Amino acid sequence: MEVELATIHPRSPHPPAEATAATESATFNNNKRSEYVETEAAAGSQSSHATQTTFPASTPTMRRKARLQFATLCWALFLAGWNDGTTGPLLPRIQAVYNIGFAVVSLNFVFNCIGFVTGAAANVWLTDRYGFGTVMVIGALAQVVGYTLEAPAPPFPVFVMGYAVNGFGLALQNAGANGYVASLKDNAATKMGILHAIYGAGALSSPLVATQFAQLSHWSFHYLVSLGIAISNVILLIAVFRFKNQETCLAEIGQTPSHESLTEGTDNNNSSKYTQMFKLRALHLMAFFILTYVGVEVTLGGWIVTYVIKLRGGGPSSGYISSGFFGGLTLGRVGLLWVNKKVGPRRAVFIYAILAIGLELVIWLVPSLIGGAVAVSFVGALLGPIYPIVMGHAGRVLPQWLLNACIGWIAGFGQAGSAFLPFLTGVLASRVGIKSLQPLLVSMMGLMIVLWALVPSASRRMD
Repeated sequence: MEVELATIHPRSPHPPAEATAATESATFNNNKRSEYVETEAAAGSQSSHATQTTFPASTPTMRRKARLQFATLCWALFLAGWNDGTTGPLLPRIQAVYNIGFAVVSLNFVFNCIGFVTGAAANVWLTDRYGFGTVMVIGALAQVVGYTLEAPAPPFPVFVMGYAVNGFGLALQNAGANGYVASLKDNAATKMGILHAIYGAGALSSPLVATQFAQLSHWSFHYLVSLGIAISNVILLIAVFRFKNQETCLAEIGQTPSHESLTEGTDNNNSSKYTQMFKLRALHLMAFFILTYVGVEVTLGGWIVTYVIKLRGGGPSSGYISSGFFGGLTLGRVGLLWVNKKVGPRRAVFIYAILAIGLELVIWLVPSLIGGAVAVSFVGALLGPIYPIVMGHAGRVLPQWLLNACIGWIAGFGQAGSAFLPFLTGVLASRVGIKSLQPLLVSMMGLMIVLWALVPSASRRMD
């Protein structure tokens, strides 16, 4: 059943009691009860008169559609996790096939980041011009192109170009999915945690498959598996969101735009969204925090395999340690939801980061293969909840009319960390050895604590 918004009409002249009774009346069609609610909408910039919009309240059909939308976004994030979990187990094989060192192979991370930051910067313009549903499909198609370039193991410059195209597509989908879930009014924090747990599930699954392909002659055929998932993602996004904008999709599940999102945007006609965004101090602090966080996550998940092989005597199956890390990431994002609620999300980030530093010191200073592998999994569990907590916090402290654009920028700018820190690790490893990995990770986790302390805990109005 399609959700239809009734014609916008002027405020009722009846007394409030009568208006309330009227709006809460129920109609019965085909023995099905459909309640109606009435909300205020902002008038145009030329009119000061308030208007009201009547729309069906939540119905079984709407709830079904809401679950379908959320499941589709989870599948898109599963593919994002799958993509990020792929590189680590394949790095030693890529080095051997292309006969390149640590610094050069790290260009995979750099080009992925270039694509991601480009997508994040373009996301605001693309979404305003074409709408949420269309931009999500554009991002999914970019991933199809990226995996098509990577699957035949082309010359290395073409191979890394596939990473760039892939990063562009990931940025658009990451921004759209996070912004959409952050805009939900029904259990947004829990759904954000589940969304990123599904990301972790993808990152957990991928190394299990990539480790097997890394030992085969046709190692790059792993990207054919990724291509199949990417094609299914395109089909789902088209079928569920049908190229519609976000407001229409939310209306279909019974959620109207907030009063703030309707009014505030009209007050800033003389300045672009980019100008409004970059005035926000909280935006920049969260962006730098996520840059550090994502850098730590991707560096640990990507380089831990090489670290274990070189310094702990690990064998060809060491790629499974990367799966352990992302498995911990997945479990942490769901299993620690109750901790987030108990101690508060802001305090939880400090606790998780401090404990993760302690475990990193164990990996660094205790020369045990098994002990290190277990500690890596627990680090993943502690780092896991942090990303969804920050995205949920963005929904509380940033203006609603800029939320999608801001989240897209935070995710995109943060993705620079997924290139900078792994690349820095590669450069350091080529000079002093892979033993530089753990000191770098510990120092970056310490920086995370400092940055989070600077992020405001409550919303502030723009200047």
